[in-house]
Amino acid sequence: MTDTALPHFDTLRLHLDGSVAVLTLNRPQRLNAAPPQMFAELHRALGQLPALGARALLITGEGRAFCSGADLQGGLADAATSSTGAAPSRGDQAYQALSTAYSPALLALANLPMPVVTAVNGVAAGIGCSLALAADFTIAARSAYFLEAFVNIGLVPDGGATWMLARQVGKARATQMLMLGERIPAEQADQWGLIYRAVDDAALPDEALALARRLAAGPTRTLSLIRQGLARALEQGYAQSLQMEAEHQRIAANTPDAVEGATAFLQRRPAVFGGR
Repeated sequence: MTDTALPHFDTLRLHLDGSVAVLTLNRPQRLNAAPPQMFAELHRALGQLPALGARALLITGEGRAFCSGADLQGGLADAATSSTGAAPSRGDQAYQALSTAYSPALLALANLPMPVVTAVNGVAAGIGCSLALAADFTIAARSAYFLEAFVNIGLVPDGGATWMLARQVGKARATQMLMLGERIPAEQADQWGLIYRAVDDAALPDEALALARRLAAGPTRTLSLIRQGLARALEQGYAQSLQMEAEHQRIAANTPDAVEGATAFLQRRPAVFGGR
């Protein structure tokens, strides 16, 4: 499929590199600050990826930043008048934007039936930090940094930041990020285990795309089941996890890719997975 046949978005660019869908946040003049529209478009794009034949997703930002946070200058959401005729409060606007745009997109990303890579160039702040860390693999340029600055303007974290950070780096480091509102450079994030890897700035595009291509060539349904298992692992007990793994193994073992994997092993050759 040519890029001209792909869906068009105002705040994103979508193109296909083989079986890799590449989504680029495209508001470089605002360091890709994200209005609700961007996440609404992200949600819409995610829903179309399987039908486009994508087997992995790579998300990055145009220009000098991945995403500098929510677009506060434009308002958190369109101001809708209440039943009394009054404009909603700033808090009501924030709630509306999170409930109708930001959170649904992040949930759709979590439920996407394919692996996700984010390539972080420059700042990933606020909702942009949440988006960057919601991937299965986060690769960052060495000059990049992660910032949960909500506390600096009197707000609480959103975009699932408390849930993700406590699980990814533990309560102490999550508290440091969320209560102190300090920059976490990419190399520090790498040392913490917050991200998959920090790489030289010039190498970021190629490294991220190579990883996405590798994942796209894998057994897609199996990778999707692994995503589901990891997401549920901390929410259930050991016995439940064992049962879930047995159920997922029954599904995976019946896929054509599992047949190909076993055949290739017996024939002593690399498996060629079709994503089925």
